[in-house]
Amino acid sequence: MIGFYNYTVVLTYISLATSVFGMTQAVHGRFKTAILCLALSGLCDMFDGKIARRKKDRTEDEKSFGIQIDSLCDVVCFGAFPALICYLLGVRGPIGIAVIMVYCVNSVIRLAYFNVMEAKNALVTESGEKFYRGLPITSMAIVLPLVFMIQFFVPDSIFRICLHLALLIVGILFVVDFRLKKPKNATLAVLVAVVGAAVVIMIVFTRYRISFHPGWPWLYWVRRL
Repeated sequence: MIGFYNYTVVLTYISLATSVFGMTQAVHGRFKTAILCLALSGLCDMFDGKIARRKKDRTEDEKSFGIQIDSLCDVVCFGAFPALICYLLGVRGPIGIAVIMVYCVNSVIRLAYFNVMEAKNALVTESGEKFYRGLPITSMAIVLPLVFMIQFFVPDSIFRICLHLALLIVGILFVVDFRLKKPKNATLAVLVAVVGAAVVIMIVFTRYRISFHPGWPWLYWVRRL
């Protein structure tokens, strides 16, 4: 078989498989499962690079493959997957579709640019510290679970506006040229704890589902009583 299947890329494959499963859950209105899958994909992406760098005898082909496969999977996990969730949650109409298009296009641009810079080893300071240019695409795995919690405190119409704004702002920040220092382990631990808490709260209290009716494939929203 073509490709590489050593432990350096297994976590990336798991992340992709988790997101694909999450998509199947989202289209059936199981948003608790979908958001959980998004968070788990983000967790996998957070550590796949660290695991890959532990293998000191990687060939140049393996390194290049790792960079490419990571970005390709990220397009699905943190580009298409969050966009699908937001669409199903109400980011629709001309404005909503435009926001989704901006988000998806910018996510691809951001990942392609990262690949170019990473291949040139251009994302390292003179002191050896790594940094991001633009907001990392994985950040949506943090933002969306937190935004999803807003539904507990605001009317549905305001919640949908928040989804529009979150998708648009994050999408724009993907391509805004600013430096963001790569987080240390302590910062990563805090982020994992925050997202974990958000997911737990969401699983316990979330109230949305999709109800299917004879007019399928049209969907409409109902509250869970």
